[in-house]
Amino acid sequence: MTLRYNLLDEPLIRTRLVADGQPKSFSLPALFVALANDVIRDFPALRPHQRHPWHAFLVQLAAMAVHRAGREEIFDTESGWKEALLGLTPDDPDGAAWCLISPHDRPAFMQAPVPGGSVDSWKNRIEAADELDMLVTSKNHDLKAARMRRAEVDDWLMALISLQTQEGFLGAGNYGISRMNGGFASRPAIGVVPQGHWGSRWKRDIQTLLASRVAIVQQQGLQSMGGVGLLWLEPWNGESSRAFSSLDPFYIEICRRIRLECSDGQQSIFAICTGSKAARIEAKERNGMTGDPWTPIAVAEGKALTINAEGFHYRLAAQLLFGGEYCRSIAQMPSVTDGTQGLFVLAQGVTRGKGKTEKYHERRIPISPKVRQLLIQKQTDRLGKIAGERVNAIGQIRSVLWTALATLFDQGAPKDKFSDSAKNKASDFAKPFEQTEDARFFDALNAEIESDQPETEHLNWLLSMASSAESILKRAFAAGPQCGEQRYRAQAAALSRFHAGLRSTKTLPVLAEYYRQQSTNKELAL
Repeated sequence: MTLRYNLLDEPLIRTRLVADGQPKSFSLPALFVALANDVIRDFPALRPHQRHPWHAFLVQLAAMAVHRAGREEIFDTESGWKEALLGLTPDDPDGAAWCLISPHDRPAFMQAPVPGGSVDSWKNRIEAADELDMLVTSKNHDLKAARMRRAEVDDWLMALISLQTQEGFLGAGNYGISRMNGGFASRPAIGVVPQGHWGSRWKRDIQTLLASRVAIVQQQGLQSMGGVGLLWLEPWNGESSRAFSSLDPFYIEICRRIRLECSDGQQSIFAICTGSKAARIEAKERNGMTGDPWTPIAVAEGKALTINAEGFHYRLAAQLLFGGEYCRSIAQMPSVTDGTQGLFVLAQGVTRGKGKTEKYHERRIPISPKVRQLLIQKQTDRLGKIAGERVNAIGQIRSVLWTALATLFDQGAPKDKFSDSAKNKASDFAKPFEQTEDARFFDALNAEIESDQPETEHLNWLLSMASSAESILKRAFAAGPQCGEQRYRAQAAALSRFHAGLRSTKTLPVLAEYYRQQSTNKELAL
């Protein structure tokens, strides 16, 4: 078998350019030069759930190459990058480790050598690139599987990186990566994105990794020099694991035994796979705490963040950015070199479960200039306090709305123990309120922090929430009782409980005081 699809020499990676959106393909070294010049708009082969694995791969690989070359700055030429990448694979000077297809007893890109070179016992054959990927869909409802029967080379490239760097446990013989909290968890990512395009963030994160290298080594017990960085270079028989302490802090792992091949006389790629009796990296006891630059750590539990089906909802996002429950990821802390405008924090992750993937989540959280400055100065107490008060306020008004809705659907009965039917309907009708507040949470928070009159800004936000909740309640009248006197009694009782709840000092004292003052002013006017 000859070497095929060499990423160091062949323009296999399709992109679209920033200037005119025109397509252009690059080799890996040429892509790094293009990223350094920030001329890449996007990658046509890249699917949404593959965005972070691809970004992390490009950053970790470049940072590793720069460090091994004894440099502090990235290379500015293709030849410089190619030499540095080959320097990471000294035992394969012909570039076999950077080819998608090579003899099975030698490394191929993201594919470990097979001891003895024989794959005759490997029975699992995959014909479509997306079938290789880590997504598990249920009866093809959400995303059709195995569609890419005529895939391009970079479709296989993206699927391979996605599988090898973010897959979890999927039954006996199918172990997951080290950079997640358990086999049924996920590899979430939180990081700052500066103004610009793909290359702007890429350059930023490379410098972040290089600046944090010593700290990662010390905190995680990894190798400062000579550690294993590319886990696909060493032969793997599927029975042994590599010790976590032997790794480079920027290591790029693989978790599955896979080899790509070409059909005889054809250009079409297919994959053959087999299971393993052990994980590639022995890191089970670390609970996902591996020094991953994009993964926050739950402080109390001592575990890497795992997202559930709700994804990065406003409550979790506020904690990740400003709260004390999580140790922030290295990549999510703004720096003075990020600029003052157009910053946002990007949160990404796939929710996984037992034998399934539930949903891909992505959230962009804007960072205003004052918020940026407070984060740089590590003054998160004020931010955390404001965010916490806002989370509480949303919960309080939602509770008032829910009670009013349950009253409506229980025919206006003056009681707190509602029927199951009324409670279920109330929960359904209250969802749009929280969804709306979730969507505008950080814009409204930024507005308060940037305002010269934050108290007024906060009150106006509370009033807008109250108005939104009342509109939802009134729209629900159409689904409430419709029969004569019962209709009017239910609607009047629901409105009465709603307004009484908003005016209670036990709910939101600031809002209650505003309504009291309004009432006093009306009485004085009369």
